[in-house]
Amino acid sequence: MSAPSLAPYILKRPWLAKWFQPLANWYCNAAGYRQLGLKADDLIPEENDTVQLALKRLPPKEAYDRVFRLRRAFQCSVSHQLLPKAEWIKPEEDTPYLSVVIKEIEAEMKEREDLESMIVQKRNQNAKGH
Repeated sequence: MSAPSLAPYILKRPWLAKWFQPLANWYCNAAGYRQLGLKADDLIPEENDTVQLALKRLPPKEAYDRVFRLRRAFQCSVSHQLLPKAEWIKPEEDTPYLSVVIKEIEAEMKEREDLESMIVQKRNQNAKGH
């Protein structure tokens, strides 16, 4: 399951979003994952059944691009180097691709759980006055 987040609360209030934007930009730059050529969704741990299912549902090109980014970042980490600045992921390129699928799967799981726990009761015809 996804961790609780204040992001929806902040994004619903433009003045608060405007106030937090510089802090968010600073944090993304300080995290350093973009300098290794990674997107934020590449950092999602894969040890979860939901994430494993989401990875299986990715289009082949997106799955290939993810593996390429992870391998390239691993190689940079082993060699203790960052990518050349031209190869860094730009903020506009850092779009969610996996978290969207994870949210869909979580919604499906919740709907399935709701349907499985539903109790069907036969209506009493006499109660309506028939």
